[in-house]
Amino acid sequence: MGNRFIGFCLGLAIGSTALAQPGPADAAPADQGYAALHAKDYDRAIAYFEQALASAPRNTAIRKDLAYTLLKVGETEAARDQFAKVMRLEASLPQTPGDDRVALEYAYLCYETQQVAEARRTFERLKNAGNADAAQAFENVDRPLREGIARWQAALAADPDNFSAHEELAKLATQRDDAALAAEHYERAWKLRSDRRDLLLELGRAWTALHRDKDATAAWIAAWRGGSPRVSEQARALLPARYPYLSEFQRALALDPGNLQLQRDVTYQEGYPVPASPPAVLQSRPSEVPLSDDAKTLGLRSFEKGYMADALKYLELAHEADPSDDQVMLKLGWTFNMLKDDETALRWFDLARRSSDPSVAAEASKAYRNLAPDLELFRTTFWMYPLYSSRWQDLFGYAQVKTEMRWRAVPFIRPYLSLRFLGDVRGEVNAQFGPQYLSERSAILAAGLDTHPWHGLVGWFESGEALVYLESPTIRRRFMPDYRGGVSYAKGFGNLLTKGSHGLFAEANIDGIFVSRFNDDSLLYLQNRAGYTLRSAETGGFHAQFLWNANMTADAQRQYWANYVETGPGARFRFDNSPVTLSISLLRGAYLFNEYNPRRPNYTEVRVGVWYAFTR
Repeated sequence: MGNRFIGFCLGLAIGSTALAQPGPADAAPADQGYAALHAKDYDRAIAYFEQALASAPRNTAIRKDLAYTLLKVGETEAARDQFAKVMRLEASLPQTPGDDRVALEYAYLCYETQQVAEARRTFERLKNAGNADAAQAFENVDRPLREGIARWQAALAADPDNFSAHEELAKLATQRDDAALAAEHYERAWKLRSDRRDLLLELGRAWTALHRDKDATAAWIAAWRGGSPRVSEQARALLPARYPYLSEFQRALALDPGNLQLQRDVTYQEGYPVPASPPAVLQSRPSEVPLSDDAKTLGLRSFEKGYMADALKYLELAHEADPSDDQVMLKLGWTFNMLKDDETALRWFDLARRSSDPSVAAEASKAYRNLAPDLELFRTTFWMYPLYSSRWQDLFGYAQVKTEMRWRAVPFIRPYLSLRFLGDVRGEVNAQFGPQYLSERSAILAAGLDTHPWHGLVGWFESGEALVYLESPTIRRRFMPDYRGGVSYAKGFGNLLTKGSHGLFAEANIDGIFVSRFNDDSLLYLQNRAGYTLRSAETGGFHAQFLWNANMTADAQRQYWANYVETGPGARFRFDNSPVTLSISLLRGAYLFNEYNPRRPNYTEVRVGVWYAFTR
C-alpha cells in the first residue's frame, strides 16, 4: 500500500507554522496543543486541537495536525474522519487546491478500516490526476478485487447455484464499485437463501447506487419486517422517517413473498377481511397488534440468537405492556444473567418462580437457588476432609466453617470469620530424635479477608487464635496467636466429576501458604490429576473417575517432612446428587531432603479420604 506515514513528520512540522492566520478565539488552544505535541503529550494535544477547532472549525491546518496526532495514538478511524473533513473543506474553497498528501492519507486509512470501495475511489481519482503513488496504491487495491471476481465467476460457471460464490462475488463487486454486478449476485444469493435477510440490506444499497430507489426501499422494508432484531434496526435506519406506503409494502411482499409480517401488513392496509382461519400473525391490524406481542417475539428471537442487548430492550418493552407475563420475567432473568448483572437477574427469577405455569416456576426456582448464594450478604460454607495415611498409620481430620460477608463497597474483597479444626488420632510417633507430632491438634478461630475468585485464583489472609486441645512436650500453651495466608489456584479441564459428564479430564491445584506457628514457614503444594471419568450408573447416579496423581510439596525451611514428590494411580467416587466424594490413591514418593529424616528416603502410601462440603 506504500508508506502511509510519508508525510507524517512533514505534516507536524508544517502544521506548527501554517495555521492560516488563527484569530484570537483559536490561537491560545492551538498554541497549547502544539506545545503538548512537542512534549509528546498526545492526549492533551488532541484535547487542545479539538478546543481550537470548536472556535475555528474551518481551520484546515489545525485539523490536519489533529488527524496526524490521532494517528500517533492509534485512533485510526478518528484520524480518517478528520482527513475527510479536511478534504471537504478544501473542496468547498475553489481557490484552495486540494492536498494530495491528505487525500492519500485518507485513502490509506479507508483501506485499513475496511472501507475498501472508498479507498479505491480516492486512489483512482488521484491516479487520474497523475499521482504516481496513488496509481500504485490503486493497482494494489484493484488487482486482488479483479482476480477474486474472476475466480468466483469461474466457480459459478461450474456451479450456478453456489450460494457462497454469489455472496462473495457480490461483496467484491461492491468494493470495486460495480453496483450492477453486486446487485445481480446479491439478488441471486437472496433467492437461494431467503432466510438471510441481511442480504437485503446490501441489495438495497446496490440498487440505490443504480438509482433503483423503489426497489431499494422494498428490500429494506422486507428486511425491517422480517429480519433479526439487529437486521431490522439497520433496515429501519435506511428507510425514510415516515411510515411506508401500501404500494411500498406490496413491492416488498413481491420481493419476499414468504414474509408473514409483510403479509399481515399488506392484508390490513388493503382492508381485506380476515379469513375464517387466519394465521396468528394476521389476526389484527398493525396498529392494533399489542406492543407486548411484537416486543416479546423480537425479544425471544434476539435471546435465542445471542443478541443480549436487543433482547433486553424488547423484553423490557414487553414487560411494560404486560407485567403479568411470567415467561417474559423468566427471560429477563436469563438476559441479565448473561449480561453479568446477577443482582437484577435474581429479582426477575424471584418474580418468575411464583408463576402459575409449572415449567416456568420450576426453571426460575432452580436458577434462583443457583444464583442466590453468591449474592447474599452473608454466606456460610462448611467442609471436612478425614484422611487415612498408611505412611503415618494415622487418621487425620481437617475441617472449616467460614462465614463470608459480601462487601458491596469493594466487591472483589470479602471479609470472613473462620473456625478451623486440624488434628489426628495417633498424636505422635517415636523417632530417633524423640517423639514426632503429626498435626497441629488445634481449633483456630480467625478473622480474615479473601478475594473474589479470578480465573481460579484466590488470595487470602487471616489473623486468629489457636486453641490447642492436646498439649505436647514442645507445645505447653493452650492459646497461641495464629497468622496465616496465601494464594490458591484451582482449575479443571475436560470432563470433571459432575453430573452427566464422561471422558478425559485434568485438574491442577496450587497452594502457597504462610503459617506463623511453623516458625514463620511458607509451604507450597502442587497437586495434579489427569484421567478418565466414567459414565454415571443409570440407577442411583453412581459416578467413578480413574486418574493418575503427580504431587509435590516444599517449604522454605527445607524440613524433610515438607519436601517430597509423589505419583501414582487413584480413583474417586460419588453419587451425582451427593456432596460426598471418596478418593483412594496408591502413591510412591521420595523425600527431597533427608537430614533428620528418621525414615527411608522413599515411601509407598495408601491414602484414603472423604470430602464433604455444603454452602448455606
